[in-house]
Amino acid sequence: MSSSRYSVKNNTVENRLFLNRIIASFVVIILLTSGLIVRLIYLQIVGHEHYASLAKDNSVKIVPLVPTRGIIYDRHGKILADNTPSYSLELIPEQIPNMEDTLQRLQKLLDIPDEKIEIYQKQRKRQKRFTSTPLLIGMSEEELAKFAVVRPYFPGVDIRTRLVRHYPYSDLAAHVVGYVGRINEAELKELPVAEYRGSSHIGKLGIESSYETELHGKTGYAEIETNVQARPLNTLNEANPDSGANLYLTLDIDLQKSAYDALEGYNGAVVAIEVKTGGVLVFASRPGFDPNPFVVGIANDAYQALQSSEDQPLYNRALRGLYPPGSTVKPFVALAGLEYDAISAQQKLFCPGYYQLPGVSHKYRDWKKGGHGSVNLNEAITESCDVYFYRLAATLGIDHVHDFLQKFGFGEKTGIDLVGEKAGLLPSREWKRNQKNQAWYPGETLITGIGQGYHQVTPLQLARATATLANRGSIVTPFLVDKIVTGRATRSGPETHKGSIPLKSANINNIIAAMVNVVHSGRGTAKSIGRDISYQIAGKTGTAQVFNIKQNAKYNENDIDFKLRDHALFISFAPADNPKIAVAVVVENGGHGGSVAAPIAGKIIKQYLKDNN
Repeated sequence: MSSSRYSVKNNTVENRLFLNRIIASFVVIILLTSGLIVRLIYLQIVGHEHYASLAKDNSVKIVPLVPTRGIIYDRHGKILADNTPSYSLELIPEQIPNMEDTLQRLQKLLDIPDEKIEIYQKQRKRQKRFTSTPLLIGMSEEELAKFAVVRPYFPGVDIRTRLVRHYPYSDLAAHVVGYVGRINEAELKELPVAEYRGSSHIGKLGIESSYETELHGKTGYAEIETNVQARPLNTLNEANPDSGANLYLTLDIDLQKSAYDALEGYNGAVVAIEVKTGGVLVFASRPGFDPNPFVVGIANDAYQALQSSEDQPLYNRALRGLYPPGSTVKPFVALAGLEYDAISAQQKLFCPGYYQLPGVSHKYRDWKKGGHGSVNLNEAITESCDVYFYRLAATLGIDHVHDFLQKFGFGEKTGIDLVGEKAGLLPSREWKRNQKNQAWYPGETLITGIGQGYHQVTPLQLARATATLANRGSIVTPFLVDKIVTGRATRSGPETHKGSIPLKSANINNIIAAMVNVVHSGRGTAKSIGRDISYQIAGKTGTAQVFNIKQNAKYNENDIDFKLRDHALFISFAPADNPKIAVAVVVENGGHGGSVAAPIAGKIIKQYLKDNN
């Protein structure tokens, strides 16, 4: 009996437990079904547009269409930078099963340097995985043949044709035209992502850098439908890229070649400017370098050789070289003397071969040991008498010298449309106090008057000052880009005129007459270049010391190291009565402005005026 009661109680408990489980399961099913219905409603109605877009993105890829870079021409339409078809080895990461293994096999097959592998690794990380990224640019016929044989064994690797920047004049115009190179990490952070998606190169130097925005153009895009293997099936939509603008420079490449060739055997720079406009005709810096290897990726040892060369071929001397102006500053100091009434044109000063400040034993020597005797302003410029300008500088004082030279742009950037220009140095009391915490000494005024001491100029700055003198005080800004042509639209380069310096006509006439005598009189220091021409050249020679010579010591260039010899300078413009071209020449360690620098300027002037008459 007790056994029967036990059995009944167990059935009741079990039935109740079963019923509870049924109810719980039903509730769970209801909740899950409700959740599924809610989710389906969200996916089909509320979130339809969003998820349809995501689904489309899985099958449609946005591929950037890189614009063709603009071409750079000289003033006569000769190509200075263009784009040439080139074969490149490119990889699409998402199609490559094992990237490291693929790179190792390619490196072994094509003898690729480690540095190019490293550059590629950095480059591909900046791009989307479906983007084709070049490993080798400018492949040789041998490299093409080697890869063609094993092509089936390299999925995701292919040969493509790209337009690669080419510089037909090589080192002749490297410093002014510049070059393009691969985009680095720092540049990538600064560049607009949309415009440079798909681009691998950017202007690094010269016009290529200064006018990067115009030359690059506007990136387009294509919407490509792909399958699950990411292979393209169909182009759904396309926005064509806008090619970069073509630039027409004021540079005359034939004149540039003449200047560059004339510097052979020396390091230095030549800058020639159109007097009326400021257009730069010549912008030569020697030695130069071949910019073409920088485009495809210059080998590390080749780059180190350029960097370590004592001749500094990568250094743009025309834009950044700093030199004492030497006696080329004398016409400007003489003009200051006339404008400030510190001296008259006919007043004579005696030159015994040296000058001494009152109460000082130190002798400031003239280049001519026996002196020039009594000379007036014209004779002092013609024969480059140092003592005359020692006396004149002492009379003017450093404040007047500084303020007047500053009007001609000394100590300031010219504003040329190139990046990296240096301003030079025009010393003053304030400058010395701020930089050296010292007072200005009278002796420093004397040597500033002959273009020595702290005074430093760039060849470009010297050319602009000479053009201003030729313009009788009208100031122009040097520029290189004359026209920017985009499709059918053409716009001009930068503004060129920057006001004028008020000068007395009689004073400027006296200075120009003296500069004409430098070239055309029997006593002139540049008389060798004034023969057999039907017009007159106005000029001034200059010799700038590289090191200080001790008192009573004798300078003999044959007894010292070549790199310690004086720099040779020459400024000029022509025709003197109607100036069209101004030229500044600096020849490092050339010794004498009259015998080394002046003939270079004479060659440029004669060629330009012959070609433009």
